[in-house]
Amino acid sequence: MTELSPQAQEAFWEFNSKFDWIEDGVPGPQYKAIAAAVRAAVEQVMPEVVNAVGDEHDDARRDQWVRIRCKFLAIADELEAQ
Repeated sequence: MTELSPQAQEAFWEFNSKFDWIEDGVPGPQYKAIAAAVRAAVEQVMPEVVNAVGDEHDDARRDQWVRIRCKFLAIADELEAQ
């Protein structure tokens, strides 16, 4: 198992602690479930297509949207790879 980034580690611990899947300080192996939940949330909240509003900030807004989306998907990828 590779070491998780702080962001993925936090998602992992939060998920497991909410469901009492931590026994003796050791979390359960729920990596793929967490990754699926993160992906589903990203698709609902930050879909791949960004609707322009028609002002001079559209490009910057889209770039920020894509960066945030990619960060969430990177956490999902990292968890899924465990």
